[in-house]
Amino acid sequence: MAIISIGMLRQAFIMVKSGDMLFLSRGAWISILLIASFRPGAMYGQETLNRPLSLSAVVEEAEKNYPSIHVSQENLNASVANLALARTAYLPRLDGVAQFNRGTRNNIFGSLLPNSVVPPMSGPVIGTNNGGSIWGSAAGLLISWQPFDFGVRGANVRAAMALRDRTSAANQQTQLDVAIWAADAYMTVVASQSARTAALAAVNNWETLRKTIHALVSSELRPGADEARIEAEKAAAVTQLALADQAIATSQATLRKFLKNSEFGPLNVGRLLTDVPYVPDSAAPLRASNTPTMLEQHALVQQNMAQLKAIEKSWVPQFNLEGAIYARGSGAETNGQRLSGANGLAPNVGNYVTGINITFPFMDFVGVHAREAAQAANLRAAKGNEELTDRNLQEQFAQAQASLSTTRVIAQNTPIQLKTAQTSLDQATARYKAGLAPIDNVAQAQRLLVAAQIDDSLARLNVWRAFLHLQYVRGDLLPFLQEVNK
Repeated sequence: MAIISIGMLRQAFIMVKSGDMLFLSRGAWISILLIASFRPGAMYGQETLNRPLSLSAVVEEAEKNYPSIHVSQENLNASVANLALARTAYLPRLDGVAQFNRGTRNNIFGSLLPNSVVPPMSGPVIGTNNGGSIWGSAAGLLISWQPFDFGVRGANVRAAMALRDRTSAANQQTQLDVAIWAADAYMTVVASQSARTAALAAVNNWETLRKTIHALVSSELRPGADEARIEAEKAAAVTQLALADQAIATSQATLRKFLKNSEFGPLNVGRLLTDVPYVPDSAAPLRASNTPTMLEQHALVQQNMAQLKAIEKSWVPQFNLEGAIYARGSGAETNGQRLSGANGLAPNVGNYVTGINITFPFMDFVGVHAREAAQAANLRAAKGNEELTDRNLQEQFAQAQASLSTTRVIAQNTPIQLKTAQTSLDQATARYKAGLAPIDNVAQAQRLLVAAQIDDSLARLNVWRAFLHLQYVRGDLLPFLQEVNK
């Protein structure tokens, strides 16, 4: 996004980065296009004339259809779902199992270390090694619930809530960014068209002056070099008019990406070129804590804080209330005999059990301590970024206030500048015709008039752009849009 200052005629302009904005120096109005992308676009006048397009309509459509808005919204939806997932940790767990198998029934005395390879065996030792197989089955339900966890689940839920708040603030910031990008693109087109109007007026003025000089040269009242000088000045103005056409095309290309339908008609500029906005609270201090940027940073701090609490409370005993009901079936008798047919395929011996299971990870304290140190560093970094963001916002706000104040003063002076430049040109022309001044005086006066025309055509628009930037830093474009729609 960029703010274009009204400029004197120059051969080039200088872009100076300030925060997230590009401020163009009082430079060549012919280069006003450079704040837009350099993709090829339709030349001025080639747009399909459908309907007048207002700034508010562009912002509204961009907020609905621009892809980054949808991406941000889906990120918010995901964070809400993650919060719901974190809350499920409070619910009891119910697991079920059913099993059918056929295998041998050999069992021996002895112990085995826990493993996942050798299947467990139950029943008495039959004292033989028999390869005959039997049917076996099992079915059961296990319910478990953690009545308390010393705050681990609560900390995880708070971390998920902070993540949701963070993505919500990020979604607001994305909407704000898209809105100001769209508004800035719209005003860039308006500025480009105003610059073209001034460029066309400059070409016409040079042509009028050329005709006057030509008449004097034809009457041999002035040397032919004077006419050649004016021809050169006019040729430069025609070149600048062509560049102004390019500025319109490129700025329109940028505007199109914010519209679902790339074809649009004339712009309904409303008060942008005729009035200046009324900003009663321009000097009011910035409440940075209410801006989406600061809300996002604050939520990040809360998220890291909750994650640190969860890690600190993870090295504690775990208590689980458990209850199970199950049944088993077997095709073998206790004396080692096998039952015939499908005996054992259906569970026929049932049991139930209930109790409390207590576990404690004694050796996890080293890993927990390391995780605490890492998370504490993340928390300190988040707090530092929060403070840095606040300072950056205060800086940008002060700059926006200064820009608004300056553009207001300029908008009051440009009509005087324009009137004086016109008077100077009239006097220089009269003195030249009377033989009291050289052609250089007339050419200089003409260039000053062109610069004054450009300055005056953009002065009020630049006040609006400064107001837009001020409200962007505040995090609320509604006052700007309300003022535009008056």
